[in-house]
Amino acid sequence: MAEQKTWLTQAAYDRLKAELDELSGPGRREITARIEAAREEGDLKENGGYHAAKDEQGKMEARIRDIEELLKHSEVGEAPEAHGVVVIGTVVTAEIWGDEERFLLGSREMADGSDLDVYSPERPLGAAILGLHTGESASYIAPNGNTIDVKVLAVETYEG
Repeated sequence: MAEQKTWLTQAAYDRLKAELDELSGPGRREITARIEAAREEGDLKENGGYHAAKDEQGKMEARIRDIEELLKHSEVGEAPEAHGVVVIGTVVTAEIWGDEERFLLGSREMADGSDLDVYSPERPLGAAILGLHTGESASYIAPNGNTIDVKVLAVETYEG
């Protein structure tokens, strides 16, 4: 199976890289200092500051791993040009259960600063419509077990 690339604008890539640099440098030093200061307060079992700092450290390390993985598997450039086919990085207008929705197919990092909803191509809706042409329909099983019909009404180039 081919490795799936995440398309990012240069601005999104630069923003994520800056966040990674901040978290993995000054952020790590700051949380380490907070943990050490809390540790010096004594009994760790009842030290709320210590436990809060360790929890924050865990969340920060998870975010660092997420960003590293995203950047490692990203493709930086312009949004793919729409040709009436749903591909990652395009804006899709679809009829879902009778309601019209407009969203970006991709990762939430792609649409940072945009008011567009973002659906992942790995989730049931995204997987169902990926590769469909304008006017085509599909269905997918929602997490609650319901079968949901979807029809692609339009595919546009993302202008983010």
